[in-house]
Amino acid sequence: MTGHPAASRHVVLRDFREVLGREHVLTDSDLVAGYVRDWTGRWVGRATAVLRPGSVEEVQEVVRICHQHAVPLVPQGGNTGLVGGSIPHHGEVVLSLRRLDRLGPVDQRRREVSVGAGVTVGALQAHARRVGLEYGVDLASRDSATIGGTIATNAGGMNVVAHGDTRRQVLGLQVVFADGSVGSRLGGVAKQSTGPDPFQLMVGSEGSLGIITAARLRLLPRAEKEPMVLLVGVERLSEGLGFLGPGARAIEFFDRSCLEAVIGHRQLSRPLSGDHPFYILIETTQTPEVPASLEAVVDRRLWAYRESITETLNQIGVPVKLDVAVPLERMDEFATAVESLGLEGEVYLFGHLAEGNFHVNVVGNPDPEMVVDQVLGIVTVLDGVIASEHGIGVAKSAWWRRSTDPGTLAFNRQIKEILDPGRILNPEVFWGG
Repeated sequence: MTGHPAASRHVVLRDFREVLGREHVLTDSDLVAGYVRDWTGRWVGRATAVLRPGSVEEVQEVVRICHQHAVPLVPQGGNTGLVGGSIPHHGEVVLSLRRLDRLGPVDQRRREVSVGAGVTVGALQAHARRVGLEYGVDLASRDSATIGGTIATNAGGMNVVAHGDTRRQVLGLQVVFADGSVGSRLGGVAKQSTGPDPFQLMVGSEGSLGIITAARLRLLPRAEKEPMVLLVGVERLSEGLGFLGPGARAIEFFDRSCLEAVIGHRQLSRPLSGDHPFYILIETTQTPEVPASLEAVVDRRLWAYRESITETLNQIGVPVKLDVAVPLERMDEFATAVESLGLEGEVYLFGHLAEGNFHVNVVGNPDPEMVVDQVLGIVTVLDGVIASEHGIGVAKSAWWRRSTDPGTLAFNRQIKEILDPGRILNPEVFWGG
């Protein structure tokens, strides 16, 4: 506990154990190790302790102790973040919310459900499908990423083109604030007009304004027929925009380097006979028109090529990961500009085509900060955004402050000071770093 004498640390740990029980206050380095390293391996921190509450009441008591002793804490879900925003950096306490995994009954008439923050996206999807519904957000990390974490980062995923981002799915939240008080809106009528909605502030706040403990979420009717999946080889990303249409559920892309990496490391067969700079993966309920000049193949198993990319790159090396977006009409310009940087190491590009979203991964570059500055510099010149769906974390905090207009920055600072005057909630994201 940085800045706290040993006696104070002893008192705080004793208080945590009284609330949670010794088995849910982890201090052994071997037990803590999985909570202080992010999914990419680039960010590794240290924690005074990992706390594992099993109820909102236990979260409240933990936060009250932290508030009383000025102990900073980092809320954590599945720890699948890619920007260093879900791990401790300077001895903070980790508040793991994975035990808050209750799945409430599905309201089939209203197509809604309330779930705990520790429920995984995959578990929620399975829960909804049992009654003929589905959750609108899907990610390759569905079996690890939690609902609380995806709300805290406003995750997008593969179905944004059809259903929108996570914010579109959130109907209400239960939140523990920095002083240990609880705010909740998990029930009631679907539409309210009772003043500003403070809970929407929590979406995308990365645990810096409050701790999400539960959510009321919108569900959707399942598609009447099984969607088809096709892969198309293209010279330019703009060629993939022609597949945008009313039946499109997902339009993904990856470059030649991604395909070769996945084929080599996953021992998958080559999906197309030709060699193409980019590959467009489309999931749609309506058969699209594919120009005769383009090579294409139809097979639901083609998702394996797209969903294997992130894990494959992590096996190759520790990547510098950047999640950005540019206007659709400037995607090819962005891809060309990144290539022209001549970055040391191997560059891999993939993402969500319909959003102009790029996941830029660079493996084997000795200067991650230089990579960040050069790539984000291109993004800002092209009127893009420096974070499309993975958040700011600590990786982009300086760029966030640099690229956000002064009025918006001042508003965000005021909100932080009002809701967390002691700066105990995830203090390094946005304002640190």
